[in-house]
Amino acid sequence: MSLAALIAAQRAEHGIPHAVSCRALGVSQAWFYKWRRGDGSPRRQRRKALAATISYLFHKHKQTYGSPRVTADLRDMGWQVSPNTVAALMREQGLVARRKRRRHGTTKPDKSARKAPDLLRRDFSPRQAPNVAWVGDLTEIPTDEGKLQLASIIDLHSRRVPGFAMDIHHDAALARAALCVAIAVRGGSVAGVIFHTDQGGEGGFNLSSQHRVVGLSVVGRQALPPVFSTRVICGAGC
Repeated sequence: MSLAALIAAQRAEHGIPHAVSCRALGVSQAWFYKWRRGDGSPRRQRRKALAATISYLFHKHKQTYGSPRVTADLRDMGWQVSPNTVAALMREQGLVARRKRRRHGTTKPDKSARKAPDLLRRDFSPRQAPNVAWVGDLTEIPTDEGKLQLASIIDLHSRRVPGFAMDIHHDAALARAALCVAIAVRGGSVAGVIFHTDQGGEGGFNLSSQHRVVGLSVVGRQALPPVFSTRVICGAGC
């Protein structure tokens, strides 16, 4: 709310005379009445047009441009204006640029691990039967209380998620817990299913990006634990 609008509101809401408000706020009555009648000067008209153009450019760029970039666009359009003026007009209109969120990848390649053959051959189409091919991933979910890590297993047959696990830590225990849940939900016997993940160092799968599941263990360096970690929140079957 501008100062002149505040003076007018005091009269409308509390019956305080304009002269009293002007004297208390240290402004002239002539200035206030000029505002109430409307300032039709070329300077005022230019400022209104500039403010409208700034609002247009701001929303054109999906509220991501701050005053420097808006100023550059205005100058390209022929306006002679300073960044400070643009910043002031944006502030008056409540135009605040939104920061772009940077996506952080959660899969970190293990450079020391051997490269496994592509058993799926990049074919992620639906399979004819369940428990033939699974894919897994680790996802970071921002929340009001901090970041949460989600490990999920998807069956390519139905695109359903037979198992998932959530935790605040992005580590091997989380990935193994999600796989254990999936195996348990599918009855504990999924021998021969191909489990495909990104070639990262998480999850105890650091020898390969794809594995054939045998019972409750994975062909590789580490066997799956017989029980779930108590600090991991499992999706099903826990």
